[in-house]
Amino acid sequence: MQETAQRAAIVTGASSGIGLAIGRAMLEEGYALTAVARRPEKLEAAVKELEPHGEVLPVAADVSFEDAIREAVATHRDRFGRLDVLVNNAGVGIGQTVTELSTKHVDMQLAVNLRAAMLFYRECAELLRAAGQEERGALVVNTSSIAGKSGQPWLSVYSATKHGLIGFTQAMNKELAAVGVKSCALCPAFVDTAMTDYVKDAVPAEHMIQANDIAAAVRMLLHLSRWCLIPEIIFQRVGETGA
Repeated sequence: MQETAQRAAIVTGASSGIGLAIGRAMLEEGYALTAVARRPEKLEAAVKELEPHGEVLPVAADVSFEDAIREAVATHRDRFGRLDVLVNNAGVGIGQTVTELSTKHVDMQLAVNLRAAMLFYRECAELLRAAGQEERGALVVNTSSIAGKSGQPWLSVYSATKHGLIGFTQAMNKELAAVGVKSCALCPAFVDTAMTDYVKDAVPAEHMIQANDIAAAVRMLLHLSRWCLIPEIIFQRVGETGA
């Protein structure tokens, strides 16, 4: 094991979009970062962008696989020795009507959007509890969606996984907040990322929420007093109340 970092974070889905913006924010806030993403080539490009801001450990991992999650957390532990912030951001959305649902795509969304977050909590629990005993405590951020507040047609499975992630966040606060591990579910409407390219003919990118808006909210969560808990943040576009 290398020398323990003063503060350290794991961000999944860190190679682009919201994850990349949050990863940059974590580094600028003084955290060493384990950046987890599925595609090695995209992760490599992201690390080049992130490295000027702080210490980055890239881990290429498909979080739909349990062993990959275990290995990612073990690699982080071996490098940094502690974990103060976990960001479960990796996600996938596949649009299909209910009559078109592919079992493969249902399972993929359940595995990446919901199951992976649960397994990361499990694998990180010891490290998070240890950080939770310190003055600053520990934080878990779960990227849900405004579709997790109101189910959306064509994105029914995605909506269900994001509803589930909000429910799991609530459960984790009841289970872990008293020992210093707070959780927050982020619920944005359309964010200007590759995931929303399909709708940009109708909603211009410049009219969407920006990834840095989400990162700014995470920065705020880092600076709350120990006994202040924000379990959920909803991000709406001006003039709209849903996805």
